[in-house]
Amino acid sequence: MIKVNLTSMSGFLLMAFSNDHKFQILHALLFLVTYLLALTGNLLIITIITLDHHLHAPMYYFLKHLSLLDVCFISVTVPQSIANSLTDNGYISLGQCILQVLFFIALASSEVAILTVMSYDRYVAICQPLHYEAIMDPSACRRAVIAVWVAGGISGLMHTAVNFSIPLCGDRVIHQFFCDIPQMLKLSCSYNFINEVAVAALTTSAAFICLICIVLSYIHIFSTVLRIPSAEGRTKVFSTCLPHLFVVTFFLSAAGFEFLRPPSDYLSAIDLMLSIFYTVIPPTFNPVIYSLRNEAMKAALRKVLSKEFAQRKVNFKAIFKLERTI
Repeated sequence: MIKVNLTSMSGFLLMAFSNDHKFQILHALLFLVTYLLALTGNLLIITIITLDHHLHAPMYYFLKHLSLLDVCFISVTVPQSIANSLTDNGYISLGQCILQVLFFIALASSEVAILTVMSYDRYVAICQPLHYEAIMDPSACRRAVIAVWVAGGISGLMHTAVNFSIPLCGDRVIHQFFCDIPQMLKLSCSYNFINEVAVAALTTSAAFICLICIVLSYIHIFSTVLRIPSAEGRTKVFSTCLPHLFVVTFFLSAAGFEFLRPPSDYLSAIDLMLSIFYTVIPPTFNPVIYSLRNEAMKAALRKVLSKEFAQRKVNFKAIFKLERTI
C-alpha cells in the first residue's frame, strides 16, 4: 500500500485486505460484483413497488424503504473500499471519514428500526387481521417511516459529534476497510471517551429493545400460525418469517459483537468477516429474502419485464419498417 505521511494530514489510513496488490484487485472485483448485485436487486424492488399499484400496501411500502436504506447503506463503505484497493492507497480525509461515520450509523440504526416496524406489520397482519387496515392505515405507515429516518439521523449525529470530539494521538491508522468507531476509539489519546461509551450504550440498548420486539412479534406470529389447520398455510408463513428472523438476528449479533468487544490492534480474519457480515451481506441478500421470494413480487416483476419486452419489440419493428422504407 502507498505510504502516506499522516503526521502532516488530518485524515486516516484504512488498512487493506492484503499487502499483495493482486489480492487487493481481487477484493475490489469481488466487492464490485457484490455492490452491483445489491444495487440491481434493491433498485429493482423499488421500481417494481413504485410502478405496480397492486403492491401499494403497507408491507411493500416498508419493503421499498428497506431497499432504499440498503442502497444507501452499502454505498457508504463499499465504493470507498473498492477505490482504495484499486489505487493501492488507503488514505481517507477527515471530512470523508466524518461523513462515512455519520451515514453509516444513521443508516444502520434506521435499518434496525425499519426491520422492527416490518415485524410489527406482519404481527398485525397475521395475529389481528380484522384490525389490520385500521392499525396500519397510510398515515400511520408514513409516520412510522418518518420516525425510522429521524431516529437513524439522530443516532448518526450523536455518534459523529461525540466520536470526533475525542482527541487522537499517534498514527491515524484504522484497522478496518472503513471508518469504524470501535477501531477509531483505539486512537484516542486516553481512555477518556465516556461520552462515546454512553452514546454507544444508548444505541445498543435501543437495538436490543428492537430485537426483543422483533422476537416477541414472531413468537406471537408462530403461536398463531401453529393453530392454522392447513399445513400449506403454516409452511407458507414459516418459509417467509423464519428467514426474516434469521437475517435480523444475524445482522444485530454480528454488529453487536463487533461494537461491544474491545478493539484489536490488528485486522484479523474474524474482524474482517464480522464487518462484512453486517455491512455487505444484508444489503445484498435482503432483496432475495424479503422480496424476491414473495409471489406477488415475482408476479409484478414478470409483468414489468413483459411490458418492457413488448415495448422493445414494438420499437424494433418500427425501426425495421423505417429502414425498409429508406
